[in-house]
Amino acid sequence: MSRHVQLADDLYERIKANRQEGESFSDTIERLIDNRSLRDLQDVFDNEQVGEMRDAIKIPEEEDTAEVRELGKRFD
Repeated sequence: MSRHVQLADDLYERIKANRQEGESFSDTIERLIDNRSLRDLQDVFDNEQVGEMRDAIKIPEEEDTAEVRELGKRFD
């Protein structure tokens, strides 16, 4: 069963912009409603908290990079 709904033009364009290849509008809306995005949190955290999160991600990445370089030197 299908239903017809009216959407504001800007909302229609936003949904259309989020459609993936081969996905129907219903599929797109279901995906957008069911799967929350990190963008949903943009108004939850302030800039300081975002900076702390970025640092928490960056530091391990830098440590991993250094470890991989050291390991690579062993094989040179």
